[in-house]
Amino acid sequence: MNKILWLFAIFLVEAVAISDAQQAKKVPRIEFLAAATPATAADLVEAFKQGLREHGYVEGQNVVLELRFGDGKAEQFPVLAAELVRLKVDVIVALTNPVIEAVRQATQTIPIVMPAASDPVGAGFVASLARPGGNITGLTGYSPELNGKRLELLKEALPKLSRVALLLSPNFPGSALDLKETESAARSLGLRIQPLEVRDASDIDRAFRAMTKEHADALTMFPGHPALFVNRKKIVELAAKNRLPAMYSLSEFVDAGGLMFYGPDRLVGYRRAATYVDKILKGAKPADLPVEQPTKFELIINLKAAKQIGLTIPPNVLVRADRVIR
Repeated sequence: MNKILWLFAIFLVEAVAISDAQQAKKVPRIEFLAAATPATAADLVEAFKQGLREHGYVEGQNVVLELRFGDGKAEQFPVLAAELVRLKVDVIVALTNPVIEAVRQATQTIPIVMPAASDPVGAGFVASLARPGGNITGLTGYSPELNGKRLELLKEALPKLSRVALLLSPNFPGSALDLKETESAARSLGLRIQPLEVRDASDIDRAFRAMTKEHADALTMFPGHPALFVNRKKIVELAAKNRLPAMYSLSEFVDAGGLMFYGPDRLVGYRRAATYVDKILKGAKPADLPVEQPTKFELIINLKAAKQIGLTIPPNVLVRADRVIR
C-alpha cells in the first residue's frame, strides 16, 4: 500500500509540475501599429489576422494581438512607439514609413516587421534588402519603375493626355527617386509633370486649385504619406468634382471611388507579414530575414468613376484590367 501511495504522490507532483509549466509558458504578444484610423486600416488588419490564422495562431489562446492607431496624427507616432517599448512586446508590426521610423527610434532590440515599407534601404530601416542587418525586416511595396507604367496606362486611356498633376510628399522616403523616375518616363511619353507638394491635409485643397488653374489633364500620386491615405475619400471626390481622370498608387483609392489603380496587392503583403512574425516568434532574427519585394501587379478600373467624369475607357485598356468595378 505504501508503494502505491508513493507512486500516486509522484504522479501528483509531476502533474502539478506540468500544469505549472504550461501556465508559465509565455503567450507571445504582437502589437499592430498603424498610422491611419481603425476604419481606414480595417482591411489591412483583417489581412494580417488571416495570415496569423494560416500559421496556426488563435487570438487569446496562443497569441495576443493588440491594435493601436495614430489616426493620421504624426505627433502621436513616437508616443505610441515609446509605449510599446515600455510594454516589452515580442514583435511590432509597423505600418507606413513614419510609423516604422518612430518605432525604430524607440527600440533597436524589439523585432519590427514592415508589411509595406517605401524604400526601406533609402529610409535607413535596413542595410540592404537581402541582408537587413538590424531589428527590422518585412516587405516593401516600393517599385519606382511603376510610376512610368502608371503614366503609360493613363496615356493609353487618354490619348490626348498632355499635362499630369502629381501629388507627392516631399519629405517622404523615396519621393526624390519617385519624382526622377516619373519625370523621365513623362519625357519619353511626351508628357509634362506638375509636382504638387502635400505635407498635411490642408495642402490638398490648395493642390487641386493649382492643378485646375494650370489645366492639368489628369492626376497621379505617390503612395505613403498618412495625410494622403487618410484623406483618400476627399482626394477622390475632388478629382471627380474637377473631372480629372486619376491613376492611384494604392488600391484603397479606387475602392473609395477613384478611377484607376496599378500596383501590387497590398493585402497580400499584410498576409505575408504574418509569415515574418511566425519566423521571428520561432527564433529567427530580423537581420537574417531578407526583405521581400512585390512580384505581382494588378490593374483595377472603376467604370462608375469613369462615367461620373464622362470618360470612356478604351477597350484595349479595359481588357487588361484584373478587376473592373461596374
